[in-house]
Amino acid sequence: MHSNLPIGIYDSGIGGLTVYKKLKELLPRENIIYFGDTARSPYGSRNKEQICQFTDEIMKFMSLCSVKVGVVACNTITVLGTSSISHNYNFDLIGNSTGAMSALATTKSKCIGVIATEATVRSGFHHTEITSIDPSVKVVAQACPEFAPLIEVGNLDSPELYEAAVKYLTPLRELDVDTVILACTHYPYISHLIQEIMGKKVTIIDPAEETAQRVHEFLATRQLLNEQKLGNSRFYFSANAERAKMIANNLFDTNGLNFDMLDLSLLSYYCSRYSISSNNDILHQNASV
Repeated sequence: MHSNLPIGIYDSGIGGLTVYKKLKELLPRENIIYFGDTARSPYGSRNKEQICQFTDEIMKFMSLCSVKVGVVACNTITVLGTSSISHNYNFDLIGNSTGAMSALATTKSKCIGVIATEATVRSGFHHTEITSIDPSVKVVAQACPEFAPLIEVGNLDSPELYEAAVKYLTPLRELDVDTVILACTHYPYISHLIQEIMGKKVTIIDPAEETAQRVHEFLATRQLLNEQKLGNSRFYFSANAERAKMIANNLFDTNGLNFDMLDLSLLSYYCSRYSISSNNDILHQNASV
């Protein structure tokens, strides 16, 4: 496997772009292919069978793109376990970090809040991981089903989003949590709002930083870090690529970056026609935004 092959990042929508940002900051030489399944977002209210089916479709796309590692930038998918969504792909999968280590290193009250999708909260994944490290910690999980859909349409300063945030975060404030894990990659888009409502004494943990470190360690130990010129990035979405680019501009400069539509019904066509060239120009396509 060649070190200049791309990293593949997959999310249910635009949330994984927060992971992309941290990964690109840490590994600027890496080529990256991002896919956001905006046509079928959010995943948080879907069942396991649907999520595994969708993930398998996109992982086949990533496989044909010859990625050297796949990054599941979605907590809802990650809590299913990479073993349950792996089907003999020709690359390893790295799930999104829980942020547990950062939260445990930060908390003084040993009361940690976790905000996430309904599926992630139901799984109890964060509670299990945190308490397995320190059984004395109290973990308070809060499902926030309205967050991801509102963020996906770009309503980052809307009254609806503010009202939802007050509704979801007030119970955490009343329990005096001093640390809150953003257990959905969409939530860093509104970290300022979450901080405002929780107060300055509460530390907000974005697990994307741990995820980026995990990818770096994986590539370094396998001597797969790209040491060539500055890497290229390509972004694909199953719907609303233009809107995704507009929202992404809240995180990083999108000037000169290609945000393309990839029709899921034509997935095989795209995979067979577009490939990575020897000069690292990833997946050329004419339908750029």
